[in-house]
Amino acid sequence: MRAAAAWLHRRAENVAAALLAVMFAAFIVQIVFRYFLNFPIGWTSELSVIAWLWLVLWGAAFVVTESEEIRFDLVYGAVSPRTRRAMGIVTGLAIVALYSLSLPATVRYVSFMKVEKTSYLKIPFDWLYSIYVIFLVAVIGRYLWLLAQLLRGKDPESSDQVNVSSGL
Repeated sequence: MRAAAAWLHRRAENVAAALLAVMFAAFIVQIVFRYFLNFPIGWTSELSVIAWLWLVLWGAAFVVTESEEIRFDLVYGAVSPRTRRAMGIVTGLAIVALYSLSLPATVRYVSFMKVEKTSYLKIPFDWLYSIYVIFLVAVIGRYLWLLAQLLRGKDPESSDQVNVSSGL
């Protein structure tokens, strides 16, 4: 099971890298056409925005792990594991409840957006915004799994202030 999960995580990273490459290539094409050929084109800007939107939501849903998420943990790191577990349960319940409540309306809105298309690439907005529905479902699933772990008594990881670095 772990091997399959690791393989899926690597494929999610591959998708994120491909989206970043598309965004970079569109940016370079835009620069060449605008400044070297004096012929501005709009589809490159649109493609960059779409790739950015998908990259951020795809990455948050499938690539970034719980320990890599940005959080303000001065209080969280200073409390006992039991209090951290309680804080995690409250946070998890809130996220699952709020995202679950918003999911039906989000699906309806994304479905409604099939009537509109992007200006240059003519991509239907329901396809474009479907990544947000995928993001919501993935985050709900992630937090249900985390809640199950916390309710079974697994201690949440505290941030180790000694090992925090800038990555250099």
